[in-house]
Amino acid sequence: MKKIYSIVVGLLMTASVFAQAPEKMSYQAVIRNSSNALVASSKVGMKISFLQKTDTGTVVYVETQTPTTNVSGLVSIEIGSGAVVSGNFTNINWANGPYFIKTETDPSGGTSYTITGTSQLLSVPYALYAKTAGNVLRHSVGDKFGGGIVFYVYDDGQHGLIAALADQSTGIRWYGGSITNTCARGDGVGAGLKNTAIIIANQGSVDGNSFAARICNEYSVTVDGVMYGDWYLPSKYELNLLYAQKTVVGGFAVNGYWSSTENAGNNAWAQYFNDGSQHSDFKGYTYGVRAVRAF
Repeated sequence: MKKIYSIVVGLLMTASVFAQAPEKMSYQAVIRNSSNALVASSKVGMKISFLQKTDTGTVVYVETQTPTTNVSGLVSIEIGSGAVVSGNFTNINWANGPYFIKTETDPSGGTSYTITGTSQLLSVPYALYAKTAGNVLRHSVGDKFGGGIVFYVYDDGQHGLIAALADQSTGIRWYGGSITNTCARGDGVGAGLKNTAIIIANQGSVDGNSFAARICNEYSVTVDGVMYGDWYLPSKYELNLLYAQKTVVGGFAVNGYWSSTENAGNNAWAQYFNDGSQHSDFKGYTYGVRAVRAF
């Protein structure tokens, strides 16, 4: 098998089923072929498996899908809506983990899977876990949870956003090795996750330099034996929600912070934490970074 070139960037509850415990899970990855080139605007074949306890453990669920990547090589699918090969997604007992997700990809769109990789689910989607654990927990702004501090909630506290406890940088530029347009224009709750994936796909292998989105994507924290690794650079809107709770969250060491929302080829949106204003600034400026994650 060839080395895996997809970058897993997030697992979230599907927005269309927030009213009840979700039966699907959103998955995003950036697909690269064996030459490390982005597989852009192409139909790809994917086989997704969940393994219990270890990366070679019991296979509890398998499905296949044939999604199409976008211009940045990003593929977005809903696990639980594909063609079932074995198992029942709704019957997975998430409280009986850990679980590992194995992805196999055919860049040509068929079933000759030449790209493969397995990674641990560092944090089980919150509502899925609550469903199988037999209770629904609710959180409030200011709660310490999921490796950080809750700064935004919705659905009566069942879902929301968590900020890291401290800055990941007090001065780092937005771009990696190229200042060109990345098309990371998403805004709103959850948009930062997709923006982060797009930025890394565009900038991640340019010259090896670290940058705002990368350090969020690489951040992880372990609490009570559970590792939380699904952090990302907040969108412009998410960053403003974070600013609104800056006193509750605390630890902000500088004035300006980067969002993941690009405005133009040379500019991206930043927020000034002294007065709350948002500005479209040059990507080469060095601003602070605070990673967030969703629950």
